[in-house]
Amino acid sequence: MKKDYDYLIVGAGLFGATFAWHARQAGKRCLVVDRRPHTGGGVYDRLIEGINVHEYGPHIFHTSDEGVWRLACRFVRFNRFRLHVKANYKGRIYSLPFNLNTFREMWGTATPEEARRKLEEQRYRGEIHNLEEQALSLVGRDVYETLVKGYTEKQWGRPCRELPAFIIRRLPVRLTYDDDYFNDTWQGIPEEGYRRLVDGLLEGVEVRTGTDFSGGLDREWRRMADRLVYTGRMDEFYHGCYGWLQYRSLRFEHEVREIPDAQGTALMNYTDRGTPHTRVVEHKHFAAFGEEVRRNPVTALTREYPAAYVPGGEAYYPVNDERNNGLYARYKALAERETDVVFGGRLAEYRYYDMDRTMRSAMDAWERECRRKI
Repeated sequence: MKKDYDYLIVGAGLFGATFAWHARQAGKRCLVVDRRPHTGGGVYDRLIEGINVHEYGPHIFHTSDEGVWRLACRFVRFNRFRLHVKANYKGRIYSLPFNLNTFREMWGTATPEEARRKLEEQRYRGEIHNLEEQALSLVGRDVYETLVKGYTEKQWGRPCRELPAFIIRRLPVRLTYDDDYFNDTWQGIPEEGYRRLVDGLLEGVEVRTGTDFSGGLDREWRRMADRLVYTGRMDEFYHGCYGWLQYRSLRFEHEVREIPDAQGTALMNYTDRGTPHTRVVEHKHFAAFGEEVRRNPVTALTREYPAAYVPGGEAYYPVNDERNNGLYARYKALAERETDVVFGGRLAEYRYYDMDRTMRSAMDAWERECRRKI
């Protein structure tokens, strides 16, 4: 008997929407469901006082993947935004990522050689067992204590000495005055918001928001669709049969202030342990440049607070330590035995993905589907 859909896609974020677009181009019938009351997942944004506010934290599109860039540009026009992050440590401002501006602000150094000598004086050279020792080996005591330690301990909810070294193994250190946060070929923010990008990907696809897969669809889907695309937590899919994967969560406080500019930059990190939030986002800087910032007399801010994950909450960051990676490997072995389920996205793959990698993962998943049909 012919089923209503070729694909039931759980999750209306970038992975689910990208997969749905490719499936629809191939003439497939798709139903997309999401437990949230809106599409877009973590990249959802909304207009507040004429400002596109990133509801779940800042999202800057950056990629060197031409295929992903071309697909995104089918639906939105990107502005010329480049991310330059500032760090506030007890009222003192530093540039990120670590570069000659940072070292000048920290030590008063001016040249690459001066900064190199200062870094070499402070670097830890012993055996590395944890994140603290890893950071000290890369940037030394001053930078670690000022810009790494407090921020990281707030983010992960435990001392740096108890965190695995690999979390910051690739901590960027530049001996130039280049403070662009990303080096990708294409960068920017959609001028009409990420909701326009997701709406474009989902155009013509049946979508049901406010619909929880585990509320009954998990038992019924095989009668509805030939195949399932699942972007949720893999441990939830298998009802925690091996135990539950660990995550860190976030809490956001949004505020509108009747001033044209509150902090002069899109993203300000707060790196001291005593400040409870890790960063403040000023959303109008994602879209406005120069005089345009002052044309809107109000500004929108979001404070971001790390939080322990609680069941039913939002899972933002996987805790990729040995215990959790081993547990995920057991679930992945189960998933590989499924014949009619496609798992994908940051939750199902238990990894942190940038937006372009999420879209690429969905595009690759579709290519595998096409090969499967041959």
